[in-house]
Amino acid sequence: MKQSIQESAQQIELRNGHLDWLEAESIYIIRELVAECEHPALLFSGGKDSVVLLALARKAFAIEGRDLQLPFPLVHIDTGHNYPEVIAFRDATVKKFNARLVVGSVEESIQKGTVVLHKKNDSRNGAQAITLLETIEKYGFDALMGGARRDEEKARAKERIFSFRDEFGQWDPKNQRPELWSLYNSRLHAGENMRVFPISNWTELDIWQYIAREKLALPPIYFSHQREVVQRQGLLVPVTPLTPKYDDEIPQKLSVRFRTVGDISCTCPVASLARTPEDIIRETAVVEMSERSATRLDDKVSASAMEQRKKQGYF
Repeated sequence: MKQSIQESAQQIELRNGHLDWLEAESIYIIRELVAECEHPALLFSGGKDSVVLLALARKAFAIEGRDLQLPFPLVHIDTGHNYPEVIAFRDATVKKFNARLVVGSVEESIQKGTVVLHKKNDSRNGAQAITLLETIEKYGFDALMGGARRDEEKARAKERIFSFRDEFGQWDPKNQRPELWSLYNSRLHAGENMRVFPISNWTELDIWQYIAREKLALPPIYFSHQREVVQRQGLLVPVTPLTPKYDDEIPQKLSVRFRTVGDISCTCPVASLARTPEDIIRETAVVEMSERSATRLDDKVSASAMEQRKKQGYF
């Protein structure tokens, strides 16, 4: 049985011709966005999905023999509670590609009083929505590209590729525009906004196959490493100053990796020995739980946690 699973994973790994189709669709969406919107930007956190999205954007506007300058800035909504390896990778990538980076700070929103937390060490993940809306208003962005995918979570599956936000920055799943034959309606009234998801039709497995094929660099925490963790709510919670162990918990050092990255207070690793993209492809091919279900404490609050945050302006 174990051998048949490994053989199945190997077959899935080799059948990646569909990546050409997914890449072409995503590049078409990115070009359509830039053609139709006046002030677009690309959300870039340094996570794997935004790394793939940036690689696609660079392909969309590359001209042989010329230095590439993206026709939009990169935007990161920084909670202030990010894993330092990811922030270091973000800054190195921006420098490498000579990109413009706009950072919206949740900490600054807290100082201004527009974000209010119940406790000092509460998760800042949901608070990003307010800082994002403030950043959009400050810089006049009319459309933001994001790396969300429909397979991540059921609220994501309701998204259109061109996802409309009203003048309050809010998302109404019942008030979205039809998308027939790859025709997208980007028309906006004053104050309205569009979130665009060029890799919406990709899966986690597609992402890792593309990373392997294109040899894309990632933050090291995506690969197996030793980390002190505790078992909590069915997840492996890293022991950090923001997520300390409870008195009755026994920490242990395990080989883990992150399937997704975000606010330290709610993003958990999974047990893994995978040290290369190819190793992760083999793991992902047989995994039965979505990455958010396996790694996000904040999505454990309720079945509709993500949808509620999206309605308030979340990515």
